[in-house]
Amino acid sequence: MTKNIQIKNTIKSFNKIIKIEGDKSISIRWALLASQASGKSISENLLKSEDVISTLTCLKKLGVKVKFFRNKCEIIGVGVNGFKYKKDMILNLGNSGTLGRLITGLLIHSKEKIKLVGDKSLSKRDFLRVTKPLKKFGANFKTKSGKLPIIIDGTNKPKPVKYFENKGSAQIKSSIMLAALNTKGQTTIKAKKSRNHSELLFKHLNLPIEIKKKRNFDIIKINGVKKIKSLNYKIPSDISSSAFFIVLTALSINSKLKIVNVNINPSRDGVIKILKMMGVKIYFSNLRNYKGEKIADIHVESTKSLKAINCPSNLNSSAIDEFLIIFLIAAKAKGVSYFKDLSELNHKESPRLKWGSKILNLMGIKTITTSNSIKIFGNPSLRVKKQIIIKDYLKDHRVFMTSVIAALTFGGNWVIQDKDSIKTSFPNFLKILNKLRN
Repeated sequence: MTKNIQIKNTIKSFNKIIKIEGDKSISIRWALLASQASGKSISENLLKSEDVISTLTCLKKLGVKVKFFRNKCEIIGVGVNGFKYKKDMILNLGNSGTLGRLITGLLIHSKEKIKLVGDKSLSKRDFLRVTKPLKKFGANFKTKSGKLPIIIDGTNKPKPVKYFENKGSAQIKSSIMLAALNTKGQTTIKAKKSRNHSELLFKHLNLPIEIKKKRNFDIIKINGVKKIKSLNYKIPSDISSSAFFIVLTALSINSKLKIVNVNINPSRDGVIKILKMMGVKIYFSNLRNYKGEKIADIHVESTKSLKAINCPSNLNSSAIDEFLIIFLIAAKAKGVSYFKDLSELNHKESPRLKWGSKILNLMGIKTITTSNSIKIFGNPSLRVKKQIIIKDYLKDHRVFMTSVIAALTFGGNWVIQDKDSIKTSFPNFLKILNKLRN
């Protein structure tokens, strides 16, 4: 069976209602916190992607019981610092940076040395960003150039720390937060604004967390705990995955789409704000609150007139996973769009800023790219009439899905390799897409 996909025709108009799979960020965080809880935790709509399966596989190796039944996942927690460690243990993180960086925070008190490994893509990514603050707790890390494989030598008495997280990375912040749960005393994090799923889960669990919100930073204080209560959770749909279908609809002809039960957390809704600024027709219905998260049904319509923008960089952290697909809107907009302070994009599964520019250039769109910015010279009349081959992108699922949306909306004869890349985050992407095409 071929692992490539070929697209020769643009999508026809559609008017559909779809449901997207569970939020990946919450799925992984739920599993990690459930592993530290006392008793049984159950989730509904847990994302069954490779990244989440890698999370559950690692937890099972650490002595956590995991069971699936129907649309639910059950985890029997081992309690705080309850992992069972074996000599020469190896944990395979697969492709998941979220898993790798967050679980490292729970492993700083390991009683045996643990080796962390990952796939080719993850092994190119920076782990110094978490090992540096976690060393302050007392753990030791052996690594070459701050990348996988990493050997963790834990500490029996992790101590609370003070740390300034200035990258706007929720993974770094969450790793420190999880490590802080197993200390005696108070850990203080001055954190640049980033997604706040971990904070909301901590609050829902009544964990000892205090948050003071400043203009550009949050001051987060966490005390160690001896016990965490179990956590039942209905996981909402992922806004990052939804973004591909929002842009598909906006760039299609005479089309409408409703996506139900989507997490529109304000620390994640940057893509909505940016697309609205560019003229995309989006609105919400059925707004509600669930365990601190904002949930809504998202409605989007085809948009004929799109506007170029100078994107405010204060929206970057809340849209960091969606910029590749946002760039497609800029390609169709009238004028020159400018996106800056995006160096964090190159710390993802692939150097996404470079790939965003490359895809647009292959389509015939002029760009000017630096190490942390991109100017996109939009062309509202663009129609691709040549063959485009997308390959060698480190199997980055977002490069694959962005290329598919570009092919279906701008035309051309596209050959996109490594379709299995979507299994890491959105295994049903093509299945849902086929519902819109039929």
